Parts: sequence; C-alpha cells; structure tokens
Amino acid sequence: MKTNIYKIIFTIVIAVGISSCKKNLDLVPTNDITSEAVYKTHEGYKQAFAKVYGSYATTGNNGGAGNGDIQGIDEGTSDFLRLFWQAQELSTDEAVIAWGDAGIRDLHNLNWSSSNPFLRGLFLRSMYQITLSNEFIRQSADDKVSERGISGADATNIRGYRAEARFLRAFQYWVMMDLFGNPPFVTETDIFGGPLPKQIQRKDIFNYVETELKAIEAELPAARSNEYGRADKGAVWALLARMYLNAKVYTGADRFTDAITYSKKVIDAGYTLTPDYRHLMLADNHLNKNEFILTINYDGQRTQSFGGATFLTHAAVGGSMTPANYGVGGGWFGLRTTKNLPNLFSDHTGTVDKRSQFYQTGQNLEINDISAFTDGLAVTKIRNVTRSGTSGQNGDFADVDFPLFRLAEMYLVYAESVLRGGSGGDKNTAIQYINNLRVRAYGNTSGNVSDITLPFILDERGRELYWEGHRRTDLIRYDLFTTGSYLWPFKGGVKNGKAVEPYRNLYPIPFEEINGNPNLTQNPGY
Repeated sequence: MKTNIYKIIFTIVIAVGISSCKKNLDLVPTNDITSEAVYKTHEGYKQAFAKVYGSYATTGNNGGAGNGDIQGIDEGTSDFLRLFWQAQELSTDEAVIAWGDAGIRDLHNLNWSSSNPFLRGLFLRSMYQITLSNEFIRQSADDKVSERGISGADATNIRGYRAEARFLRAFQYWVMMDLFGNPPFVTETDIFGGPLPKQIQRKDIFNYVETELKAIEAELPAARSNEYGRADKGAVWALLARMYLNAKVYTGADRFTDAITYSKKVIDAGYTLTPDYRHLMLADNHLNKNEFILTINYDGQRTQSFGGATFLTHAAVGGSMTPANYGVGGGWFGLRTTKNLPNLFSDHTGTVDKRSQFYQTGQNLEINDISAFTDGLAVTKIRNVTRSGTSGQNGDFADVDFPLFRLAEMYLVYAESVLRGGSGGDKNTAIQYINNLRVRAYGNTSGNVSDITLPFILDERGRELYWEGHRRTDLIRYDLFTTGSYLWPFKGGVKNGKAVEPYRNLYPIPFEEINGNPNLTQNPGY
C-alpha cells in the first residue's frame, strides 16, 4: 500500500441485474473501466450505484480474497461492519475475543496505539467508501447526466441515487466523527489524486453532516417507501436523532430537543416492533421490514466474505456449542461477553426477558483467560438460522442482515433525551415507549416500569441493543468509557478493570496517515 489512503486507486465495479441493495444483489466485476464508459447510460449509473451500497457488505470483487477494495490489508478482516463492530464492541463490556492477532486484544484492553492494524483498517475502509460515494456524486450531477444525453425518468432516478449516495457519505462521516474525531475531509468537488485533503474539526464535521442530511431529506423517498436496504427519509431522521443525542460529545453543546424531534419523526412514520425479539438477528431477518429503518444486507451466496454477519455468526460459536444449531459449518472460537452484559438481566437463560440470549453450558461467567473461549458466556443473539429453525443458504457465509437503525433505538433516544432536559417530549410518553420494548421482551406486562432514570436507560440500551454497535458511543456519552466510575473485566488490561486515560475516548488517526499527509494533526495523547 502507498503511504496513505489518498493514493489508493480503486476501480468502480459493474453489477448487473440489480435493483440496488435487494437481498439478491449480485455483483459481477469487470476491469479497467473508465468513468465515461461506466456512466454512459442510465443502466451504467445503476450498476455503479450498486457498488456504493455493495461496498458496505463486501470486501472486494471476488468475495473474500484476491481482489480487495483496499490493498495491503487482509481482505477477510477489512469489511466495514467487522471493523466498525470491533471498534464499538470489543472496546467495551459487551465483547471479548480469544484470538491473538496483532492489535486485536488491545481493543478490549483499551491500550491501542496509532499503529493498530484494525483501527487503520476501519479508517481506510471509511475513507474508501467516502471516496466511492464522492465519485458517484460527482458523476451524477445534473450537468453530467445531461451531457450524456440522459433525460426524463432516467435522469430523475439518477438524481434519487445521488441523494442516497450523499446519505451514505454522511453516514461514513458520522462514523469518522464518532470514532476518530477530526478526519480528513473530501467531497465531490475535490479532484481525485489532487492536493492532499485538509483536516476538519469534529464540530465542523457535525455541522456538515447535519446540513447534508437536511439538504437531501426532500429528495429521498418517504419513510418506509424505498426498497429494503436503501436509505429514505426515515434513515435521515434516525441518523440525525442519533447525532443530536451525542451532540454534546461531538460539539460541546446539547441538542436533546432536536433528538426528541427527529426520533419522534421516525416513531410517527409507521414503523412497528417485530413481535418476537429473537427474530431480529436471524437469517431471514429481512422480514423485519416494519422495525428496520436501514440495514446492511448479507446473502450467503452473493455477498461472501469473512466479515460482517459471517464474522458475527461464526466467531461467536465454540466450546461445546453445536455449530449446526447456529446455521454455521463450524465455530471460530472467538467472541464472548464479559459478565457485565448478562448481569443486566434478571436471569441468563432468557426465561423471563427473551432478550437474554447466552449459551452457558461449559462456559464460565468469570473471565480469567481471554484466550480461552470457555471464559465468558457465549452470545447467541445473531444466528444464521431462520425463524423456522432452518439453516441459512450457506454454512460458511451468513444471510443475516445487520440493522444500522431500527425503531427500538428511536424509542430509547426519545426517552433519554426527555430525561436529559430536551423539550417537545414528555416523560409519560417516554415510559410508554420503554414499556413497548419490555412487553415484547417479557411477552406480557410483568416487566413494565412506572418510572425511568438515566442509569436505567443506559442499562435498557444494553439489554435491547447489545452487539449492534452502540456500546462504546453510549458509555462515552455517560462518561463511563474511560473513567473508573464503571469497570468491566480487563478494562485497561487488568482482570478487575481500571480507569484509562481520557484521551482514549477518541481513537488515533493512523500513524501512516499522519506521516503521509502533513495537513493532519494527531489526536491528543497519541
């Protein structure tokens, strides 16, 4: 690999027979295609548009190895979700991993450096996807489309694709803002291969993403009206609500009133909870369209890689677990949880609260040795089996779609924002939203609450959203991620946990990027 991301060259890949990001998306690679050839027709735009979405679920053009989007990284570990999930979950009380790959244990020990390969991989993947979006946005400007003789309904469709690409770019800038703070900043107006990008400050990237989302809102389909797996107004509102909930971390200023406004927009748009919580993360979870706002779609035959859903279903199986029960050909003996997560529930069996999904036979609640899969309860929430118990299409690659946003999160955003003093909501409504989640979890009203507090909401987020990529962000918002106020096993690299330096609330910009771009300044502490 060259010294930094800005010198990475990629080829836009053609995908035939698409309807964007449907479950049956099939990517067919071609080589050495110029932009003028790709974007010559409306069909060419559709095909390039598929790559913008498809790059969230795939690592390259061959589905596993040999032609990765990003050179110089193990392709099997370089997909977006696997890298993002590790940064958000392995660094917290919700997950540990047994493996000894260089840098992977540093995430849970909270002692990573700017040379951590997994953090660099995430940085590069996000910048790659931003660059990919920029190219599509650049090529789909009205004047470009007109110059190519495309008009009428085809031009209108391309304008809609462009708005979705802007959303995906905004989402990736949220990722960079949340994890790295002050990323390099490039848009479609920057010439690829031109001057090295300038750095943007966290507060400014917040303002940019907010402005972008509001600008494209009118151009996107109504909530719940776009194809499954594609962004619409609901996705815009959900990302804004999430950003506003964390605005004080990002900018120093509370935006809880806005968080109430936008979470309520989602709630009032007609989404409904999937009746059975245990159906949320299965091989046929595309059936959860009423709750899912936006997903990364996986298909065991057509989006094959060793990341994403495949990583989450395989790495969580080991010990005395029977792989076939989880729809996989074999377990990878990797992921478990610390005791802090199961101890959020009144019992670990799921008899009372069905969200409690842990495998206990032969597993120890306490972790004495992170490298031993049997230390720590196994998490069975994400399984490559259908509601009827049938295995997914392929035991080696999973079919489970991953929700980036779902209705339950919006209930929790609303409730927390009310408790934090936001206007436009009320506590009774917040309690009702929380009880909606608990009625589903308990199967009746026995788990209902009559009052809620901020610590309760954090615990409820843990019970409802665990292993969905929220925990690090939540703990930082509550000032519990680095401090000694809340400990978990091996936080800070010691068995009982300890406080770590507050600068670790941000990940470092990779060392190679700092060296390769003099416009970048490293985050404090690194």
